[in-house]
Amino acid sequence: MNTPTPKPPKNDLDAMLAQALGGVRATATEATEVVGPQRCGYVAIVGKPNVGKSTLLNALVGQKISITSSKAQTTRHRITGYRTEGTSQFVFVDTPGFQTRHGNALNRALNKTVLGAVNDVDLIVFVVEAGQFNAADAKVLSLLPTNVPVILLANKFDLVHRRGELAPWLQSMQERHPFAEFVPMSAKNSKDIQRLFAIFEKYLPEQPWMAAPDDLTDRSERFMASEMVREKLFRLTGDELPYTSTVVIDKFEEEGRMKRIAATIVVEREGHKGMVIGDKGEKLKRIGTEARQELEKLWDCKVFLELWVKVRSGWADDDARVRSFGYE
Repeated sequence: MNTPTPKPPKNDLDAMLAQALGGVRATATEATEVVGPQRCGYVAIVGKPNVGKSTLLNALVGQKISITSSKAQTTRHRITGYRTEGTSQFVFVDTPGFQTRHGNALNRALNKTVLGAVNDVDLIVFVVEAGQFNAADAKVLSLLPTNVPVILLANKFDLVHRRGELAPWLQSMQERHPFAEFVPMSAKNSKDIQRLFAIFEKYLPEQPWMAAPDDLTDRSERFMASEMVREKLFRLTGDELPYTSTVVIDKFEEEGRMKRIAATIVVEREGHKGMVIGDKGEKLKRIGTEARQELEKLWDCKVFLELWVKVRSGWADDDARVRSFGYE
């Protein structure tokens, strides 16, 4: 039986807010290497769709490993990113936003990924928009385990105009969950990102690193290729194309300094196929060009990318086909 969370005294809330806001204004110091035992641990980044989780992960890792767009369900997999600072190695886990609007096989797989990610980590970072909290946020918060410390990360803090109004919002948040810390920030501010390492480090256990210090992610280049194509697909088709489209890599070959990739964009209806191809093939050509350019930048090599579009009716509600497309 869970006991009610005691209401924090107002002066404690004011002190927490003042300390947090002071940290935002302060100039962040560069991380320096510290002699001591190695620390390493998992940090799960969770929140509703489109709250900035993937942007935060990319900033923490220092390179783009998780795709972003304004479309719901952009992140569909558990993406692991590594960052080594001094004697500490952070293993960041980006998760799909918890889905509540649709109950098909794809969304069931995505929600299973979220639940699997938060139950075996050392720290959970619950990302919300500063000053905001709705039913979708509440659903994610209700799923968090009680035996793992949770940091309330108020993202997009730079968009808050009346910061004094955050005190009552913070009090209401503390009444919802006993958060270990409150961190207002902007994922696009490099100083805010840098100070997060010192905050997170306290929760990492003393143990050997899990990856080499220069590693960025555990995901393969083949996976990154499919994700980059899917990002451009989502960005360039907007809301006109349903979220049920996906990308499958058919061929991935390396020839010296060149990578040859053939990929299929899978949609559910013939009408969706036309949206992806566009007038005289211009939309598909642009998707391929932008994905190729980003992959060349990521890998520092030449990329030859060939794209096809196929219709697979009802794939997103077919458990077997969802698994065959890599969603577990």
